[in-house]
Amino acid sequence: MSSVTVGRDSIGMDVAGATGTLEASWQDEVRRLAASQDAVILAHNYQTPDIQDVAHHVGDSLALSRIAANTDASTIVFCGVHFMAETAKLLSPDKRVLVPTAEAGCSLADTIDADALRAWKSENPGAAVVAYVNTSAAVKAEADICCTSSNAVEVVESIPADTPVLFLPDQFLGAHVQRATGRTNIKVWMGECHVHAGISPTDIRTQVAAHPTAEVLVHPECGCASSAIWLAGEGDLPIGRTRIMSTGAMVDAAREMTASTALVATEIGMLHQLRKVNDRTTFLPMNAKASCRYMKMTNAQLLLRCLREGRDEITIPADIAAPARRAVERMIAIGKPGGGE
Repeated sequence: MSSVTVGRDSIGMDVAGATGTLEASWQDEVRRLAASQDAVILAHNYQTPDIQDVAHHVGDSLALSRIAANTDASTIVFCGVHFMAETAKLLSPDKRVLVPTAEAGCSLADTIDADALRAWKSENPGAAVVAYVNTSAAVKAEADICCTSSNAVEVVESIPADTPVLFLPDQFLGAHVQRATGRTNIKVWMGECHVHAGISPTDIRTQVAAHPTAEVLVHPECGCASSAIWLAGEGDLPIGRTRIMSTGAMVDAAREMTASTALVATEIGMLHQLRKVNDRTTFLPMNAKASCRYMKMTNAQLLLRCLREGRDEITIPADIAAPARRAVERMIAIGKPGGGE
């Protein structure tokens, strides 16, 4: 994508160098444009701090989509990746949903498409298909029910025990579900988030050795999640201080945390929200290189362009939207939706 230049003629400053008063002016301009467009700005926990701070709401993808569905605003600006904006559109079909750049994809969502899922289903007739919300609308349309990282176990347990399950697309979340439910009739798609997969058991061992009294928060998409459970069981990690949880649950845990240090195994954008809700604890990344380039595509220039030009708008064909919405609504109907991812 070509860069978008925002100069002095448009907002009276160069936002690329915005700090202090200039940053406040940029934020004021974003809020002014949002008000003029009857728009609410939603930012995922993995966005850069400046985008998180200018948004009306910050959270995980499903929580933000539910906010979108309940807001009175006619326009939703979703600062995240493409599948998240699609989910917001599924739950808010009558609202205009914009994403600052349609090029912000997801390596995990891209590991499976609708054709591949249809082929997998044909090889496993009678199986129930559980799709993580980190998938495209077209994939959701082929699923029986969706799940989030915090309610995946509950969703699978809502399916009769003798019904085979196809779980997709994240292999590490699928392994967590297999372990937690004890079910042997779950087949897992071998997809992964490149950022979470890169957080390794070695990272955990190294960081815990350096911070032996720290709380340990691990996202279930991480390649180290299974190892963290095993290491805690072996006594190599603090079993009472090692938790596998979604990003939304991490924020809730941080609010109550009294530990001096916490090690966080997920995308590094998460640290900003944790630090905002708790200044008593030092939050450190398990792997400081765990940054998603897709999440970081959204910037000040693209957000301003989005608000000024009404781009990029999310549209979903009706024949895909209806079954995809049904899969999301089935998930919500069985209980608390929990964290998006």
